[in-house]
Amino acid sequence: MSEVVTKVLLEFLSLSKNLLVLFIGISFFISIIQPYVPFEKVEKWMSSKNPFLANLAGALLGFITPFCSCSTVPLLVTMINRKVPFQTVMTFLFSSPLLDPWILGLMAYIYGLKVTIVYSVTTFVFSMIIGWYLDKKNYKEQVKNVVIKGVLPEQDEKRRKDFKLNIKESIKETIDLIRSVLVYILIGALVGAIIKEAVPTNFFNLISEHNQLWVIPLAAFIGIPLYVRLSTMLPLAQALMVNGFPIAPTMALLIGGAGASLPEIIMLKSIFRTKLISAFVISVFLMATVSGYLFLILT
Repeated sequence: MSEVVTKVLLEFLSLSKNLLVLFIGISFFISIIQPYVPFEKVEKWMSSKNPFLANLAGALLGFITPFCSCSTVPLLVTMINRKVPFQTVMTFLFSSPLLDPWILGLMAYIYGLKVTIVYSVTTFVFSMIIGWYLDKKNYKEQVKNVVIKGVLPEQDEKRRKDFKLNIKESIKETIDLIRSVLVYILIGALVGAIIKEAVPTNFFNLISEHNQLWVIPLAAFIGIPLYVRLSTMLPLAQALMVNGFPIAPTMALLIGGAGASLPEIIMLKSIFRTKLISAFVISVFLMATVSGYLFLILT
């Protein structure tokens, strides 16, 4: 028992350190560059009168930002501050941790082109559908008023002209953001550590012997609490498949694990109200489950 506690503690310290370093680094980087980003033009593109184009912009932004589920939060806050349309923000939230050109190349190498195409199309399309649906159902009212001060255009102009001022303001904004989510990060790290060390390694092999029709949603459900980057999930998924775990539930596990995590969910509590958090979790679960069934049919 003491050995398990020690492992959980060590994993908690490691995960806390990694999350904090990642979160601080990305938050500071985004804060540094945001005065130089022509958000007015980006927002115009994302605010297209054509809802499809606006939604597509969010999915494409997620595609070119290689973030894990937790590291999407700083940019998410910036997008909310900048009044980027809710549909675009949510589509980005779903697509960013799941789509990355480098990862897709690695996936093609490991699993083949067909699997990669099915994965890419399903996650891309589902991200857009979910973003559109949540916007249509007016879930934007479930976003808390958690913003960083100092993002007005005239202040951006001052920061563009004075790099020292930009550094100073970026440090301040990063500290403010960390203060607002620090507790959530630590709680999430603890939960993630407990899950990682408590779930037996042979559990997946045990359930792989059963009917895939119910193993797929179970795999999606199991994947959601785990904090694992997609780059880490791919070797894990490959190991499962080598041990006889079918590809359909493997992909459901991969999408559920990369699309959400308990640390991310807890961190999002500082931005979203419970109703939107629930919708987010259900959406990732449905995306992972339906994608698993598509893999069962198409591969």
